Amino acid sequence: MDRPNVLLITTDHWPAALLGSAGHPVIQTPTLDELARCGTRFTNTYSECPICIPARRTLMTGMNPRSHGDRTFQTTLRMPSAPTLAGTFRDAGYQTHAVGKIHVYPQRDRIGFEDVWLAEEGRPHWGVWDDYDTYLGEAGYVGRQYEHGMSNNQYFARPWQLPEETHVTNWTSRTMAKMIRRRDPNRPGFWYLSFTHPHPPLVPLQHYWDVYQQLDVGTQEYGNWIPESWRDGESSESDDDVPWLLNSIHRKWHIRSEEEYRTALRAFYALCTHIDHQIRYVLGTLREEGLLDDTVIVFSADHGDMLGQHGLWAKRLYYEGSANVPMIVVGTKNSDRVAANQTDNRVVGLQDVMPTLLDLCGLECPDSCDGISMVSSLRRETLYGECNEGSTATRMIHDGRFKLIYYAGGNHFQLFDLDSDPHELVNLAESPEYAERFRLLQEQLLSEMYGTDSDWLDENGQFVGLPSPEESDEGERGLFLQRGIHWPPPPIFPPEE
Repeated sequence: MDRPNVLLITTDHWPAALLGSAGHPVIQTPTLDELARCGTRFTNTYSECPICIPARRTLMTGMNPRSHGDRTFQTTLRMPSAPTLAGTFRDAGYQTHAVGKIHVYPQRDRIGFEDVWLAEEGRPHWGVWDDYDTYLGEAGYVGRQYEHGMSNNQYFARPWQLPEETHVTNWTSRTMAKMIRRRDPNRPGFWYLSFTHPHPPLVPLQHYWDVYQQLDVGTQEYGNWIPESWRDGESSESDDDVPWLLNSIHRKWHIRSEEEYRTALRAFYALCTHIDHQIRYVLGTLREEGLLDDTVIVFSADHGDMLGQHGLWAKRLYYEGSANVPMIVVGTKNSDRVAANQTDNRVVGLQDVMPTLLDLCGLECPDSCDGISMVSSLRRETLYGECNEGSTATRMIHDGRFKLIYYAGGNHFQLFDLDSDPHELVNLAESPEYAERFRLLQEQLLSEMYGTDSDWLDENGQFVGLPSPEESDEGERGLFLQRGIHWPPPPIFPPEE
């Protein structure tokens, strides 16, 4: 082989801050910290649309949401007709294998992979009984993965209820290790290892649950733009000074007490450390197969999770917890293309992964890619983010230091100086001192808008936004997409999140 192998590792809901190498005081990520010492950690990496499907389309095409056609989580939208990351490597002679969450439609669309072993978070109602489901059946636990009773989109937690080897994180790493062992020795490999966690349900193995029970995970932190009523642990009242979307998220994922908050964080951190240790298992397989020194490794995530910061949870937002994702790039042992034990603060996006990997392997990048190689001398001045449409829409412009966030519902702007305020505690949008920066970023935002975004402007091109929808006190009958018994398989219905 004259080209390096590639191992692309992704997770779901992993914020960039949750790495020991990023200075986190609690999280235990020894494997990823070692990879960061072997390569470069890109500190300003953002998910252009921090929702699973659009983010993964960006990762797998090198295209931004406008180019690939999804900024709203379209569950039945097929992949664009452009070259994919896997397909480009396949056409260059690579064997392309994937294990875990792919999240495309239809589910068995291989998007350029020669083989895929799916773990699709319990979505047989989409018409596919995935490979992890099949494994559980063969192991004697058919349909029982959701007996823990935790929801795929809530933050209540308990330990995993089945034997350790049946956890989806173990299955994913074990299956990838088997794929590596079964490779064609005459061709380089492109391996995509896609973990479904730490996305809820929060069901870590008992061992990792126990590790974090005695650790202090801190308390929630609130910006000065968050109402006092949100800080008492009891209120979920809306506030007109807060963007409608934030009120909606706070009411939907209201955590009533500090103890509930700490339990959720401990379980989430436990899932992260479990993944970190299982990555070791895959890297150990590469080492024993004599492949590790000739393999490019990238670790990232589709988006992060607010994890209670500012009283908010989950994704779909452009605060650091939700949109800033980890990005560790490790070159081959004898290459000087990737600096070791370095951080790089240029602003990058998931669209840059495909050009970077192709660059490191000496392959031409398709013209359809919007991204740029992170190991080249190219730099972008700003990164644009877009998520949802209508009253739930939010947009971002990031210039590497200042971040402008816009909410269409209620016409709210927020401006943060991430150099002096990395936790986004002070909104500078109305500060006279930053008026010129605010104006310049507004102009950049206007230049990126298209489609229904024009509904937010008046006849003079000024932002007026959209009316905030009425608040609802209705409960969530589906318990945030709660799964149930999975044998026999649930009926097939139109796809949902």
